Amino acid sequence: MRGFGDLESVVMDQMWNRAGKATVREVLEDLQRTRDIAYTTVMTTMDTLHRKGWLDREKHGKAYHYWPTLTREEYSARLMREALDGSENPDAVLSQFLAQMSDEESSRLRSLLRRLSSRKGAS
Repeated sequence: MRGFGDLESVVMDQMWNRAGKATVREVLEDLQRTRDIAYTTVMTTMDTLHRKGWLDREKHGKAYHYWPTLTREEYSARLMREALDGSENPDAVLSQFLAQMSDEESSRLRSLLRRLSSRKGAS
């Protein structure tokens, strides 16, 4: 798994920020508020994201309605998993990641670990 290209990332942000499905035209209109971009560019990008498995779609009339196959959080977790799995020394990668955490982030992590641990114990 690789991260997104620049435009793919912008389109995925648009899709994740939506409450449902979107057409190419709807994404185009949102993107045109901040950049000069062509319909065909957005269409090609969304088709590419569909072929890569990041967007799913269904046809309604002449247009496709697209939606993300993963949440932003699921995508981020996969990137983190890939970083650990792709390292020759996952402990060192994890250690470096943890060293960069703020006190608040460390506290949230400890809380999450306690909750996950208690759930596993209850199973």
